[in-house]
Amino acid sequence: MREVLPADGMLFHAKKGKPIELSTPLAPLADTHGHLTSFRKHDPAAAIARAALAGVRLLVVPVDPDDDVTDASAFEHWFEQVRTDAARLLENCAQQGILPPAFVGWEGAPALVDNVWFVAGVHPYGAQRLLDDTAIAERMRVLLAGERCVGVGEFGIDYGPWNDVDPSAQMQAMRMQLRMAHELGMPVELHIRDANNDEQAQAHQDALRVLREEGVPQSGCDLHCYTCGPQVMEPFVELGCHVAFGGAVTFVRSDDIRDAAVACPEHLLLSETDSPYMAPVPLRGTECEPAMVVFSAACVARVREEAGVDTARHTYAALWRNACTFFGLS
Repeated sequence: MREVLPADGMLFHAKKGKPIELSTPLAPLADTHGHLTSFRKHDPAAAIARAALAGVRLLVVPVDPDDDVTDASAFEHWFEQVRTDAARLLENCAQQGILPPAFVGWEGAPALVDNVWFVAGVHPYGAQRLLDDTAIAERMRVLLAGERCVGVGEFGIDYGPWNDVDPSAQMQAMRMQLRMAHELGMPVELHIRDANNDEQAQAHQDALRVLREEGVPQSGCDLHCYTCGPQVMEPFVELGCHVAFGGAVTFVRSDDIRDAAVACPEHLLLSETDSPYMAPVPLRGTECEPAMVVFSAACVARVREEAGVDTARHTYAALWRNACTFFGLS
């Protein structure tokens, strides 16, 4: 049996092993972007079970037809098996009296194992290969037609230190995938990363230009893993883009991201983890998992309440409702 909880029964432990107390969220939680195919330490089925025990009721998993998936049918079989295994793990937990939290007023929220979906898209790292290899685009279309696929992503523009793909190829691949989303009536999740210390936020400017020229898909657009301030966010919000805040919003030096979380209109707020990357405080240095959305959601709710924008309960409710609506799951 895969391990869901360690011997002490605590979901979370800091890098040095200290158990972390967990407060119950004020509404069901949504991780709108949590990778299950990139773990080094976590088991995907156990990660879903742990997320359910933390209060997560919706998980959207990004998959890349260039990097993650070589056979669309095999992936969908694996995806269903992971959900089945997670359900069995949760049944075992229930037999031991360990249950996911209940949410008063949200009795209609589905169980997490019934509410795990995926989006498919080619990351900017693979932009040139998408343009050169028709098999990747064909595989992506098969994934997008999948029963549990709810969007296109992640794709976009990355001028960071780990990407050497030509900017023109990245923009062309972004246009190609936006057009797929328009054609299929699906929302998109965008990956946008500026070069280090780029005060002009050139990747965001270029992505904004492409969005304006191609049009924001009617079903919606999400700035995944947002790590800039309010000024960079503003023109995207004016276009109606959602903004997803993950672990980075909790970091000590992330005042600009927290300012963006305060400034973001309530109806455009989303929560995510981008697991296994960027575990939130107080778990920095560990491998992130979907359950950890509990910390980023709590941070967004807290800073908005402290700024007098919304009560924490109101923000929690908005994060849940927005995620369900964005993916057409409400």
